[in-house]
This record gives sequence, C-alpha cells and structure tokens, in this order.
Amino acid sequence: MAHVMDKYFNEIVASTVDVLKFDSSLKPAKGENGEYPFGKETADCLHFFLSLAESFGFETHNYDNYIGEVIFGKGKEFAVLAHLDVVPAGSGWKYPPFGGVINDDVSDGGVAGKKIWGRGALDDKTPAIICLYALKALKDSGFSPRRKIKLIVGCNEECGWKCIEHYNQVAKMPKEGFTPDADFPVIYAEKGILHFTLSLPVENPPFTALQAGERVNMVCDLARAVLTKKAGAKLVYYENPVAGTSFSYDNTTNILRVYGKSAHGSTPDKGANALGALLCFLGSFNESCQKAYDVLFGDSLGLKQLCDETGNLTLSPNTASFSGDVLKITSDVRFPATLPLETITEKIDSLGLEYTIESYKEPLYNDPNGALISTLSGVYAKITGKNATPLAIGGGTYARALQCGAGFGPYLPETEDVIHQANEYISFDHIKQLGEIYFEAIKEIAKPKYTRIGWVKVKKIST
Repeated sequence: MAHVMDKYFNEIVASTVDVLKFDSSLKPAKGENGEYPFGKETADCLHFFLSLAESFGFETHNYDNYIGEVIFGKGKEFAVLAHLDVVPAGSGWKYPPFGGVINDDVSDGGVAGKKIWGRGALDDKTPAIICLYALKALKDSGFSPRRKIKLIVGCNEECGWKCIEHYNQVAKMPKEGFTPDADFPVIYAEKGILHFTLSLPVENPPFTALQAGERVNMVCDLARAVLTKKAGAKLVYYENPVAGTSFSYDNTTNILRVYGKSAHGSTPDKGANALGALLCFLGSFNESCQKAYDVLFGDSLGLKQLCDETGNLTLSPNTASFSGDVLKITSDVRFPATLPLETITEKIDSLGLEYTIESYKEPLYNDPNGALISTLSGVYAKITGKNATPLAIGGGTYARALQCGAGFGPYLPETEDVIHQANEYISFDHIKQLGEIYFEAIKEIAKPKYTRIGWVKVKKIST
C-alpha cells in the first residue's frame, strides 16, 4: 500500500546526495571572528539544510553556525535531534566518501538494490533529511500539530557536543524528544561515556616515533611506528595473532604500518584495532609495551567485567602518540548505565600512572514503559509488523541532552553495520522505510491525544 511519503522519495534521494557532498568532519575554526567554529564546510552544510527547510516554508534559526533548527507547529515543545557533522572519511573507500554516489554494488556482501554511498549516509545526514521531509509531508497534508516540533541539527555531535552547549546558551532545549541516530525499535538507556588518556613511560623504547588513530570514538584502523633497527629485525620471525590486522614494513625508513578495521568506539568488537596489534608486537620484547597492552587490551584491571542490564563495559584504545619516552594512549570507555564513574576511575587509579579525563557524559536511563518509549515502540511495530523490546546501547546520542529522550533508528536489525567505517551507505529500501516510520512517529506524538501523562521517569544515578 502506498504511503504519503512515497511521493517525496525522489526529492529525499536528491537532497541526500547533495548533503553528502559536504565534508563536514571537524576542521579548525575559521573566520576573523570565529564565525565558522567547526570549519567553513560544516557551516555550509548547515546553511544548505536550513535553506532547504526555508524553501518548504518552515521557520528556521541558525545559531552562529554551531547548530540550527526548523520549527513546525505550536504548543508544548518536542525535539527531533539530528546532526550534520561526520567523522573523518578514513581510508579504504571504493567510491569518493563525499561523492554521494548511487549504484547497486553488493561486492562487499551488502544488501541488494540501489544505495547511496558516502560518509554520513547513515550517521546521520540521511535521517536528518528524511525527518525534514516528514515535516514537509505533514505540513503539505494540512496536518496541524498540537506541539511545536523542533528539528534541531547540530554540527559537533561526533567530537565534543559544543553545538549542544551553545544551543543551551542561546535557545531553549525542549524537555522531550528523540534522535534518529541510534537503533530500532527504540533506545531507553545509554551507557556512560568516558574518554581518558593514560601516560605510560617506556623504558628502552623500541621505536623513535609512534602515532595511531584519528578519533577517540573510532576503532583505530591505522597505527604507525618508526622502529629501531633491532626492533625491525624481530618482524622476520613474528606471527601477528590479532585477527583482521596486517603489517607493512619499509626496511629503508624503518616505518612499520599496521592496518586494521574501523568501527564505532562503542562497538570495538566489530572492528580490528591496529593499535592493539602494534602493541602486541612491541610487547613481545619490551616490558613497558607489554604492560600497555595488558592494561588496555588484555584487561588486566577487569574493567570489561563490569556489567548491568545495559551490558558490559567496553574499552577501546583508539589514539596514541609518543614524546619524551612517554606513550600517551586515549581510550573510549562505555560503562554500564547504573554504575557510578568512581567504579571505573578507582580501577584506573590502582595503576599508579598519570592519566587525564578528556571528557565524560553521564549515562541515560529511562523507564522502558514510559509514554515516549511506548509510543515510539508502537509506531515501529505498526510500520514493520515486528514487536520488539526496547534496547540499551553503548553509543552516546543527543537523547541524553534531553530530560526525556530516546534513540529511535535509523538502524534496523537487518541493517549492515557501516557506521564510522569505509563504504558507509544507505539503501533505497531503508530510506523508504525510515520515511514511513518518522512520518508516523512525529504525527503520533503531535496528535492532541499525546500528553505528558506517563512521561518517562529518569532513574537517578550517583556519580
């Protein structure tokens, strides 16, 4: 049966291709007065999105190129929080990562049918575009929402959330909402997020330089070290035990490159960590490197054993640098939502090594039977025909920027996991299904019958 969103499909595809062409990964601030806080191309991407919304007749606001919003309706506010920034493209792409290429390539085991390829295809540009067209479809149909829907699009979700900080300074964040930047059926809890840098002195370093990773929330897919000649000679007899990684050594420059597979920092098991493979090799003949490997990859502290209903703690050491005989490694930790931060830091303290907390986000924990979670679960079941239990995840989404927030798609259970990886794509069939889901979700939430009664209760967590 045809759905109202079907007639917007070609426009959604065209707008998705356009928005994917912006390299909106984090860049240094530009402009004499800092008018491009995350780089000019990210600001251009925001301008494109808001201009598109304005062409549909919506009220828009650009808050100093940090973040923007599209307004639809009147009444109690409800947020749909998406983001336009992306992680760096990285290597290994078969199509230009900012090309918005359309074809039906299935050479890597992907789903059949046409797809759009590009960084941000799933995380999170296409969902943002689809939500905008869902608002347009509702508006065009004459629907009068009994709530003010704010489609808020940030530009620094992947690295720092300065966009949300700025929004809270210059505007008013709704108390309730969802983000199309997680999984279906609906997310009721998110683990806490800790990024910390551990400083490890290296005695008799077997290298003169070491660099690894691009972003702390991306599994390291490339690590590089300039080895001493003695260390380089050991490669002749070394058998790399780390699955999914490979070595490349230049005898002339003594440069060892280790290649892995990137993945989201919250799901390190879906990647292959090049830094881990490098430390495993170095640790085979250097005690300091072995300690680094044991603590951060071998889990000698038992951090990964910490667990509650939201799952086990995950630890992903993703970036590293070396200077003055000190190896600094920054790790991404996602810890169970009901545990206090001290549970983790006490274990790290026991090492007796210097470390720095780079960032920390409190966990999110909502009642899975509350009104928002129940409503979104109902919409998902209606469109897909599948009844599913609300989920807890390790990812950190904009949902925790709200008093009552939920993650709601775009990942379906059958979706291939390409987030933060090379060859990110979204299929045409996926786009069509997301259009139906987000249209119905916003319509259901904005109906007169939807009230605050039964709002999700936020569980208090000591920190």
